[in-house]
Amino acid sequence: MSTTTAVLPTKLWNGGKSPFNVEYGKLMMWYFLMSDAFTFGAFLISYGTIRFSSNGWPNPNEVFQSFPGLGSGLPLMFVSLMTFILIISSVTMVLAVHAGHNMDKKGVVTNLILTIIGGAAFLSCQAWEWTHLHAEGAWWGLNPFLNADGTQSSTNFTNYFFTITGFHGFHVFSGVIINIVMLIMTLTDQFEKRGHYLMIEKAGLYWHFVDLVWVFVFTCFYLI
Repeated sequence: MSTTTAVLPTKLWNGGKSPFNVEYGKLMMWYFLMSDAFTFGAFLISYGTIRFSSNGWPNPNEVFQSFPGLGSGLPLMFVSLMTFILIISSVTMVLAVHAGHNMDKKGVVTNLILTIIGGAAFLSCQAWEWTHLHAEGAWWGLNPFLNADGTQSSTNFTNYFFTITGFHGFHVFSGVIINIVMLIMTLTDQFEKRGHYLMIEKAGLYWHFVDLVWVFVFTCFYLI
């Protein structure tokens, strides 16, 4: 009888590491992001159900047409700037994670600072947008905008807008706080003592998730 040694199913060709050999903290972050994705998904599905079951809805090109310092008549220009800022911050987060893999403390510090600045800039833009809309009479339970066909609009538009963008904004704020903590830990050589920058990678997963969710929020509210 042959005594050929069986190949263990947990082995991979890249160094014999198991695909399930994931660091505990990273695995928990993935679980958290999955649960958070379900929450955002429920919000957006609810919004889409109401949006497409309504006879009329405000035209986003008329609602979001203002730009600070330039006035109105610039549809979606400001939110495009917000989106660009968030995308750039995602790039700098990638660079921070890459620097961590190379044990490059200076690179981690530089790119974390840029990511924090990007997140703060996005939140500042969102604060301006909310303030501007509030000045026009928009808030929870208040909707001054007419439907695209000129009929009176319900408050569903503003209720969903402020709830979902506010929920996303809270995630961005949380991400900025997390990155500030990561920056302090980097500057105090906490990761150098541990011999790895794995925490930066976990923070990066969260930040990329927040950026990805914005793509869906942007599409639902500003484009459709």
